[in-house]
Amino acid sequence: MELLLHSNQPPEITQPLILAVDDDEDNLLLLTEVLKSLECSFITATQGQTAINLAQDHQPCLIILDVMLPDFSGVEVVHQLKHNPQTMTIPVIAVTALAREEDREHLLLAGCDDYLSKPYMIDELEAIIQRYLRSTHSLTALV
Repeated sequence: MELLLHSNQPPEITQPLILAVDDDEDNLLLLTEVLKSLECSFITATQGQTAINLAQDHQPCLIILDVMLPDFSGVEVVHQLKHNPQTMTIPVIAVTALAREEDREHLLLAGCDDYLSKPYMIDELEAIIQRYLRSTHSLTALV
């Protein structure tokens, strides 16, 4: 299991923690560069089971999940996350090359909170991440 925890800030400044999951190293590198530019901390996984374990152990505020993984499908990963009390409230953004409308509907019905099809524009990815981080921050401020 490979774990990368990255933060641009000193330990006393808390940054949102995001779990980025993709089995393609180039895609994962792109995701992590975007997260760095948004000043987020992140952990990464290249397999579904690793993603599930990291989500349980680290409670990220957002998961960016590739749907085509070598061990589990993204749908199975989302199913397990959404049926676990520890991880069920973590928003999951599906990122996939499956671009048909029925694919999108299937992923949303499976439990994904949002969907982004590959190839995507960097500004699209940044906008969706920022939207969920603002939403998560607003909910945390209310508690």
